Amino acid sequence: MHTHTRRGARLVALTTALTLSLGTVIAAPLAASAAPASVAPASVAPASASALAAPLTNLAHLDFLLDEATPPTGVAGHTTYRLDQEPTLVLPWTYADARDGGTFARVGGGGPVDPATGHWGQGAYNADDVARAAVVYLRHWRLTGSWSSRTSAYELLRSLTYLQTSAGPNVGNVVLWMQPDGTLNPSAKPVELPDPSDSGPSYWLARTIWALGEGYAAFKGADPAFAGFLEQRLALSVGALNRQVLVHYGQWEQSDGMRVPAWLITNGADASAEAALGLAARLKAQPSDQAAATALRRLAEGIAAMSAGDAQHWPYGAILPWTQSRSMWHAWGSQMPAALAAASGALGDPSLANAAVKDSALFTTTLLTAGGPDNGWFPTPTDRVQIAYGADSRVESLFAVADASGSRAFADLAAMQAAWFFGANRSGAQMYDPATGVGYDGLQADGSVNHNSGAESTIHTLLTMIALDSRPELAARAATVTSIDAIQGLRSVQAETAVATDGTISTPESWTGESSWAGGALTLTRGQSATFDIGTDDVQRWVEPVVWSKPGDGSVSTWRSGKLPTGVLVETGPAQGISATAGVLLPRSLQLPVLGDRSRLSVAVRSGTLTLDALLVRPVISRLELSGDGGVSQLEHSSARLPQAARVGVAGVATIAYVYDAKGVLVRTKGGRGEYSVILPPSGFVVVLG
Repeated sequence: MHTHTRRGARLVALTTALTLSLGTVIAAPLAASAAPASVAPASVAPASASALAAPLTNLAHLDFLLDEATPPTGVAGHTTYRLDQEPTLVLPWTYADARDGGTFARVGGGGPVDPATGHWGQGAYNADDVARAAVVYLRHWRLTGSWSSRTSAYELLRSLTYLQTSAGPNVGNVVLWMQPDGTLNPSAKPVELPDPSDSGPSYWLARTIWALGEGYAAFKGADPAFAGFLEQRLALSVGALNRQVLVHYGQWEQSDGMRVPAWLITNGADASAEAALGLAARLKAQPSDQAAATALRRLAEGIAAMSAGDAQHWPYGAILPWTQSRSMWHAWGSQMPAALAAASGALGDPSLANAAVKDSALFTTTLLTAGGPDNGWFPTPTDRVQIAYGADSRVESLFAVADASGSRAFADLAAMQAAWFFGANRSGAQMYDPATGVGYDGLQADGSVNHNSGAESTIHTLLTMIALDSRPELAARAATVTSIDAIQGLRSVQAETAVATDGTISTPESWTGESSWAGGALTLTRGQSATFDIGTDDVQRWVEPVVWSKPGDGSVSTWRSGKLPTGVLVETGPAQGISATAGVLLPRSLQLPVLGDRSRLSVAVRSGTLTLDALLVRPVISRLELSGDGGVSQLEHSSARLPQAARVGVAGVATIAYVYDAKGVLVRTKGGRGEYSVILPPSGFVVVLG
């Protein structure tokens, strides 16, 4: 499965939330050059600690996806390094469909294939994957010294710069698709925006900047001539970024009442983050590049401005990905903390990492204890599919924040998130096989595994493995502490499941234009009420009603658990601003946690009309417990405003508890055998290792 996630096409593509998040696996007949190849089945036992003497990174499947294409001569605005001497380009096929016997067939996108030309509706290769595959080989080469990886990185960067438009009004932008024979396809079917694909800013422009920045840094000392070429092409991309995006620097918009920056690529902190990674790499390698420094600082400021909420309020400290929705977060492409951490180091400005620390300490702990890197919280966890792109984005961000902050907390959390690839997920299935290099395309909401293995999944799996191989102790833990023994965190209760109500239940169209209903809607008017079963967990919990609000609408409602008050909700619809819809789904915080009868929550409307989508239910202390051949790892985090006691440890096992505050600063350690108590600071967390 490939998740191109064309957020340059957000205004069209976001009409279907799942299509946006997941992309499509094209199971079409093979083109003439799409020859299947054998790959060993990925059904191996979890690695033991002793087995990790061997690296986790295996490039075999990504190597298999690579193919050659020779573009026609004389294509205006498209050339590359030494094209006359080296006319053949190397690129990865977009998809790899699983076949019987553990083999895969390389497949293009937008089928069916034209039998006369061998062309796909989209193409065989795309700039997104070319750029990110180049980053894989660059990082592997720099970590291991592999000549093969250096060669593949060189070839992929040549191919990427061929896709870049080097002259004319769209100079610096990038054509997304190429057919198997090397023909460019700037207007793919189905249509993606911008159309043509090099006519404006895009995800593929951002990823091109990422690859060119890291490519320059890697080749600067190894091949100065090629590095000089990459420098020139990066300057073209930065020029396109400046004239199309950063020209709006300093301008602000309103989006459903939230102040948002107007200078992010495709209005996205997610897309901008991937460009920022490349700019940071360039600047560290060439500190005198003022154009890169200025562009990086401006993107970083815009990304940081998308930080929102705190431990008690949505989105719990996360950096939101899209300026046109304050009620959407997705795991794929969520490298915003990594980008801010990298920018902080490259620019020598520690303050740029503040939002990254907040995201990691408050939101990522919430995500881990809610079940992991879901494709979409809209704002309820509506899209529970999980993919390598999402898991890797969280791992990369945690490692980057660990490096920037100096706190081992985030590195330990990264190992817990990386364990997803080895079985610490809802199905207990391995999503990566170190013996073959296959990273599967997705873990479905029902726990089944999509056993295809396209370029995007392979690339982001390998980026995590390279990061782990650079940290052997954490690699051993990620690969061997992979059984989920306990998990208790955020979950949702749909409003239409009320056990008693005199309100009206309806079924709105799922996608609102900027977020998604979890299911049905419950509408209550003055004098009406509802009671909900929120579960029998005997713990203090926060409950946040997810409310549909429109400009000009309002309501007042009172909430109780048994006879005890939980809060008064005064609801007022925010101004629409640049968001796609006159109305917004937002979690609203009640003032007190659920006490009294902890299994029931009731609401009574005092004035106006209250429309509910769902209830988000969160323990005041959430937890995740992992175990395996490598020991145990536990996470408990608090969403309380005051210190809280927590029980940690495992019967018969010696562990050490590392207690951190809300910024990931270590405040105390405590060791013990069996279970013992620790005190969590307000909004703090504890990582227990043994």
